[in-house]
Amino acid sequence: MRRLAITSLLVLALAGCGGDTKSDDASKGTEDGVPFGDAIREARSVEAGDLPAARGRTLQQIAGRLPAIQLGPATSIYTPGTNRLAFGMLDQTNTFVYGKTGIYLARTPDGRALGPFAAPADPLLVEAPFRSRGAAHPSGEIAAIYNASVDLPRTGKWYVLAVTRSQGKLFGAASTIEVTGNDPVPAVGEQPPRVETETLASAGGDIESIDTRVPPSDMHGTDFRKVLGEKPVALLFATPRLCQTRVCGPVVDIAAQMQAQYGDQMEFIHQEVYVDNDVSKGYRAPLEGFGLRTEPWLFTIDADGRVAARLEGSFGVDEFRDAVEAALG
Repeated sequence: MRRLAITSLLVLALAGCGGDTKSDDASKGTEDGVPFGDAIREARSVEAGDLPAARGRTLQQIAGRLPAIQLGPATSIYTPGTNRLAFGMLDQTNTFVYGKTGIYLARTPDGRALGPFAAPADPLLVEAPFRSRGAAHPSGEIAAIYNASVDLPRTGKWYVLAVTRSQGKLFGAASTIEVTGNDPVPAVGEQPPRVETETLASAGGDIESIDTRVPPSDMHGTDFRKVLGEKPVALLFATPRLCQTRVCGPVVDIAAQMQAQYGDQMEFIHQEVYVDNDVSKGYRAPLEGFGLRTEPWLFTIDADGRVAARLEGSFGVDEFRDAVEAALG
């Protein structure tokens, strides 16, 4: 296996949504939505001490002769300060890799490394009643996503090294991210735009025009504009069938499961992404109102009408639940 080159940008092969993937064996190897697989179970719990200490070394020195696997960030907006960095990793056979994982950062490959920042894996699996055709499952292509809270002191290009311990061996995965001073998306603590989301009533009962999930979700009964500031809301922008990654189907499934658990305390709204469900026609008005240029996105808003949490790209059951509970106070 080749030596890791920090200067290379490795792109995760996530293109193509899982919305049309059958999930007849989705219950295999799960209990309450948590995979039995030892690798994912172990990857859910990680501390900095589980990974090599930076000890003033450069990113390239930490990488050393680690065998290279592929890393693909699932988040795109980074600003100076604390940021969420979500990602997945693939080995040389394009199989997802799960293990105790952490993130290191530096301005250059030969720059002093920051980290490790713990990056626990968050399962995408849900309980059987909430699985759609695009459900995540242990035997499928992706069953969990990593996420780390990282400190990015300055704007500009940053080099990223993910180190994971899988099957008793250390592997490295490299990428780059761009930190900018501009974040057009509503942040935690801000009031979101009072956009009008589509409902079953506004669609004239044509559920397939406003939901590409199979089967459609039942999160289309309330217009976001009318409930904002009246009660807590979980607003999910996702398109299971047309997603540019494989995670839209699973995150809508997670939303359905959360609705069953918290629906008596807050409103759950699923908003489709593309005009007329046609990618070539661009984003629907609610996404334009929120300044979104990627999908999926989740916003949870508290009863006072302020953003309590926001999640871009892929997110699992744990992060979704934390976001819901942040809005509920």
